[in-house]
Amino acid sequence: MPFLPWNEIDTVLLDMDGTLLDLHYDNQFWLHHLPKRLAELRGISEAQSQEEMAKRYESVFGQIQWYCLEYWAESLALDLHNEFMPLKRELAHLLTLRDDTIPFLEALHASGRNVVLVTNAHPGSLALKLEFTQLDDHIDNLISTHEFGVTKESQSLWQKLQARVKFNPERTLFVDDSLPILSAAKEFGIKHLLAVDNPDSTLPHRNITEFPAVTDYRLMLDDIRQHAIEKNHD
Repeated sequence: MPFLPWNEIDTVLLDMDGTLLDLHYDNQFWLHHLPKRLAELRGISEAQSQEEMAKRYESVFGQIQWYCLEYWAESLALDLHNEFMPLKRELAHLLTLRDDTIPFLEALHASGRNVVLVTNAHPGSLALKLEFTQLDDHIDNLISTHEFGVTKESQSLWQKLQARVKFNPERTLFVDDSLPILSAAKEFGIKHLLAVDNPDSTLPHRNITEFPAVTDYRLMLDDIRQHAIEKNHD
């Protein structure tokens, strides 16, 4: 279990997919379901469709287009609302919170820290996921990086986010499952970083060594609560 100096953390910035939500939905949709359904629609083999989509993904990985539903709908010649979003809803039964998410969020909330969701997910994806998980019942401040036009991989995003949220990088914890994004946050100067080692519940742990890593937030709850008690006695 990673040690975090909770007495030095006022703000907690949280990723969504793979961090609070099980990444199984996204992995299944983008890597399997979408290529399969496109193959059916276009009368091509599933292998051919997967190869085509892999090339498309690689060309925009880490860029705002990678996360943009309008981009994918236009790129794939699908109507966003009548064709693409229904495809996303076909797997909505896989949209679930991690088992440890609610206890983690409740402990953070009770400790009085400022908790902010910062996701690269498109507002349409965010809305769909909130509809099926009610994550917004547990976090007051939810931000999609699309409103800034840049992703968490970009230093520009962190500058704009700091101006918006007014966090002190020295007293901020950022949690994400993406190592490139954690590296970008580190470059910006965020002092406390935590990686998620098991973003997809159906896949093996990744054994991350580049950053402190967690597999179950519930192992940190006592530390979070203890500091809250100490803080209240100061």
